[in-house]
This record gives sequence, C-alpha cells and structure tokens, in this order.
Amino acid sequence: MVIGATGVLGTRAVARLRAAGHEVSGLARSPARVAATGAQPVIGELFSVPSLVTALRGHDAVVNLATRIPGPRAMTRRSGWAENDRVRVAGSAALAAAVRQVEEVRIVVQEGISFVYADGGSAPLTEDAPLRPGGVTASSLTAHENVAALTDRTVVRLRIGLLVGPDATTSAMLAAARHGAPLIMGSRDDWTTPIHPSDAAAAAVAALDAPSGVYNVGAPPVLKGALGAAMAEAAGVRKARAVPKWLVSRLPLAEPMGRSQAGGVGEAHGGDRVAV
Repeated sequence: MVIGATGVLGTRAVARLRAAGHEVSGLARSPARVAATGAQPVIGELFSVPSLVTALRGHDAVVNLATRIPGPRAMTRRSGWAENDRVRVAGSAALAAAVRQVEEVRIVVQEGISFVYADGGSAPLTEDAPLRPGGVTASSLTAHENVAALTDRTVVRLRIGLLVGPDATTSAMLAAARHGAPLIMGSRDDWTTPIHPSDAAAAAVAALDAPSGVYNVGAPPVLKGALGAAMAEAAGVRKARAVPKWLVSRLPLAEPMGRSQAGGVGEAHGGDRVAV
C-alpha cells in the first residue's frame, strides 16, 4: 500500500512498483484520483487507526509518502506548515498504531527530509551526521521516531534531499525568479543535495528490500551556485539571485535551507551501504 499515492512522489512510486510487478493499492479518500495513478483504491483515513487497520489488511508492506507541502505564499508563514506537520506527526502515529494490529504488514517505509541535519560545510553528509531539527523540519524526525518504535517489523526511514524537477514547488520557484525572487538560499559556495522526484520515488521502492535503518536519498551534491545557475537558465533569467547566509540564518522558516549539506551515501543505522 502507498499512502500519498496521488502526490509528487506517490504517483511515481506507484508507477515504479507496478513496473516491477507488485500489486499496488493506494489509501484513498477520493477513489478516482488514486485509480488514475494505476493503484487500486482502498478507502481509508490517515488519522483514523481503525480505518487504517481495515485498509492495511491484505498487504505485506506500506510506503508512507504522505505530505501536505504548502503553496509558495503559505510556506512563508509558520501556520502554513501546520497541516504538513499534522500529516507527518499524527499520521505516522496512527499508521504505527495500525501496523501493530495487522501482523501481515512486515515492512514500513517512511518518508522524511535531509534538512534535519546541521550545517555540515563541505564534509560528506552521512546518516551519522549531527542533527539540528527545528521549526517545520522537526515533524520529519517525529514521524521517523513513531515508526521506528515498530521494532518487530522492518522499518526504513528516508531522509530525502532537495526535490528539483517537474513539481509544483520547483515550478513556483522558477516562476518567481522571473520576477526577481531568489533561487539560492545561503552561500553560492555551500553545498546542497538535489534529487529528481522520480529518483526519490525509486529510493522509496528500493527501500522495500533494505534492512531497517535510516537512509539518505540524494543525487551527488552540487554547489548552490551551480544549481542556481542551472535553475536560472531554466527560468530564462540572466543570473540566480541569492539570499545571503547571514540573513537566511535570521529567518526561522528558511534557515534549514541555508545550511550547507554535501549529501553522500553513508552507513545507515542498522543497514547496509546503498545508493540510488
């Protein structure tokens, strides 16, 4: 079962799972939308444990990719992230409680983000790197903690890098850049770890065969200046504008995006070395 089957990652994960020969269902409030992805709709409610218990029966694995990322204007306000926090915190707690009651579910994959790491400069970012959650990133770690409590199941937790591709957030950034908005948060000489949504979905599928643990998910790290230049070209602007790191550090919602994270493939907690 894929939770969040109609989202940016979910639709791509469903396609990859089906191509690999899996029978795939999607938790659905709107059966038509889930059916359009190719998954079999299963009516259920993410925040209801009894509903999830019923929906999960007959499945051997669940991949939770549910998020509620706010639009460009809402994401500048702390309140704009409230529903995303609820999806991650309350949703993962309900899922863990439901899985405890469905013995046949043996594998749980939970999405998360790499922005929970502290600024690492140019050092390779491994799963053992120091964490610095806060604000809108803390809910990602809480979701991981909720599912990690399922110690009798295989639980894979993903820390996904910066999604860059044909998704709504990237499109909004490119559109805003045409009107003078910045494309770079922090220093041009700092590092970031981008990943295309299709590759992040591939990692979620690969996680079904991984041992329990935390895994970073990202393409090779690039300098923020280089990524900004590529995005400026895609937006059709001469140069990517940047918000200075000192200023980003004073903006609580933006501060995690201003960190330097040279993502890499490391030793997952309790798992083997993997790359996507």
